[in-house]
Amino acid sequence: TEAEVMPGVKAVVSVSDFPLPKKDEGFPHRPKNLIARDKVRYEGQAVAAIAATTRRQAREAAAKIIVNYQELPNVMTIDEAMAEDAPLVHENLITKGSDSKTAKPSNIAERDFYERGDIDVGFAEADIVYEHEFTTEAFHQGYIEPHACLADTGKDGRSEIWCSSQGHFMVRSATANMLGWETSRIKVVPAEIGGGFGGKTTIYLEPLAVKLSEKADRPVKMVMSRDEVFKATGPTPGTKIRVKIGAKKSGEITAGKAWLAYQSGAFPGPWGMLGGWCIFACYNIPNVQIEAYEILLNRPVNIAYRAPSAPMAAYPTETVLDQIAKEIDMDPIDLRLLNAVKEGDIQLGDFGGKYPRIGIKETLEAIKNHPNYKIPLAPNQGRGIATGYWFNIAESSSATINLSEDGRAVVMTGSPDIGGSRASMAIMAAEVIGIDVKLIQPVVGDTETVGFTDVTEGSRATYATGIAVVNAAEKIVTKLRERASIMWDCNLEDVEWVDGRAIHKDGKESPLSLPEITAQAKKTGGPLNATGSLETKGQGPAFSTQLCDLEVDPETGRVTILRYTTAQDAGTAIHPSYVEGQMQGGVVQGIGMALNEEYIYNQKGRMENPGFLDYRMPVASDLPMIETIIVEVPNPKHPYGVRGVGEVGIVPPLPAVANAIHDAVGVRLREAPMSPVKVLKALNQKNGING
Repeated sequence: TEAEVMPGVKAVVSVSDFPLPKKDEGFPHRPKNLIARDKVRYEGQAVAAIAATTRRQAREAAAKIIVNYQELPNVMTIDEAMAEDAPLVHENLITKGSDSKTAKPSNIAERDFYERGDIDVGFAEADIVYEHEFTTEAFHQGYIEPHACLADTGKDGRSEIWCSSQGHFMVRSATANMLGWETSRIKVVPAEIGGGFGGKTTIYLEPLAVKLSEKADRPVKMVMSRDEVFKATGPTPGTKIRVKIGAKKSGEITAGKAWLAYQSGAFPGPWGMLGGWCIFACYNIPNVQIEAYEILLNRPVNIAYRAPSAPMAAYPTETVLDQIAKEIDMDPIDLRLLNAVKEGDIQLGDFGGKYPRIGIKETLEAIKNHPNYKIPLAPNQGRGIATGYWFNIAESSSATINLSEDGRAVVMTGSPDIGGSRASMAIMAAEVIGIDVKLIQPVVGDTETVGFTDVTEGSRATYATGIAVVNAAEKIVTKLRERASIMWDCNLEDVEWVDGRAIHKDGKESPLSLPEITAQAKKTGGPLNATGSLETKGQGPAFSTQLCDLEVDPETGRVTILRYTTAQDAGTAIHPSYVEGQMQGGVVQGIGMALNEEYIYNQKGRMENPGFLDYRMPVASDLPMIETIIVEVPNPKHPYGVRGVGEVGIVPPLPAVANAIHDAVGVRLREAPMSPVKVLKALNQKNGING
């Protein structure tokens, strides 16, 4: 009440303004995460929001809000959360999949279990068995633009939202759900996105802004500060993973066993399950057992970050394989080639089907044949390789193509462009229609101008929305042939479409160009447009193999990347330079995970490095040029062979860097990030030096 009467204050909202919805099938925790209801579960969770004329007035009013807190014990690590007497993040949470009649509430949100073959027989057949435990800290996506939105709620009860997200249809449905509104009351206009990497596949501010706008009767803009981004928006899960792998002296892997625990933050997520799907996905292992856990802690809710859960899963598997290769004196690439999955092998996890045509072996061979694999190394320099997998997804997409009178085309889709997908859409449409790509204008439409489209995530945009564009373009070509048949007064079957022109089969008529047909559209049936909408199937798994050369300073533990080479199966590279950019970006972020980045909390559960000064992301001066090898093994599920490329590139760097450090100075790092302090400690232990 004191805040409401402060100068400039136009509206104040709290939990009482947001009724708890009946359900949110995609992310059931979102309504409780939006604003604290019964207790604040992590530092940074909102308890109220204020709209004022100026930022200063809003901050002064916020300082007048009095919150009476009862301080509770926290759990900040996996070990703390899984302890028998651990404080509960949610008092009534029963582990998903457990027997609810006998199970007790705990911080274990979910347990997933996968098995095939006989794990005991597999290890009995092995000549070599290694088992190790690995840990990773939480990493943030580090997008340059913070979460931001603008909402304008009118007297008619409808609201228009402008926001930077990876899926404006998701923003519409999730915001409506939190407000208890029909989705028809909300229109969302997608803004250009200043970075996402999975971190903008959910919402934080939008319902607050809409409600504030409704109360204030004017537009409301909200922008997170950088420390709010770090404290209140999802990083990756931290992990604790144990892997046991058995192999014969010939290099054949006989068994793989994994125990995975993924932090989920204050509310449940799918991260442990995804890690279980990915941990052995690169290799055809006859005997496998995987147990994955989702653990709740007093941390911000985790959200996707480029191949979510996969880098942490690759870290132990690829490191142990490197250890096996050295034990049997086998080239590490040859070991992977011997065991790599191929078309027809069974996929792990809920997919359960067989691999389609895939390019993992081609990426391994590309690295083995690259000149960088043979460059001599100096003392304290090392070379590491690793392979990574990401399954990619499909989901729903829509596209509409409109032709203008002069033969130009507008290709409208519902996929926000986070990596060059608009250009790819234009290229595919141009290929089908047979015109110069410069004559096509790609547009990302708002929620009222284009058909429903799922979030740009899972490397799905160029794949799934691309199919919708191709379908729409094929319909346009059919309509152009129909218009030409009207102009020629002949049957449709007599008209062919070749290189952007209508051709009469018998040569009785001169060819008609696209502009000649569109110029007569009013006389032949009206505007020319077509729509493609579909629920796509068949995800097209992606693989990447990477080579890292680095140098370790034995006096400081600092690691310097000397050369880095990445080979990735793109299926078909629709826009090669954009594909290279995606490959390079994933590598750089993976190197950040490996060497520098981590969330640091104190004992009270407060983050101590919520800014780019102390949360150390790699910058250009830290790295060499990332060399790329685009491998093209066409995906049979896409008309042009597209395979999503945005995510798998972030998977191999963690183990590739770890393997290169071992090759350089003979120490195995099983905790990420592998900061200078940890490298130096390992070197001192190796050399018998205390401290």
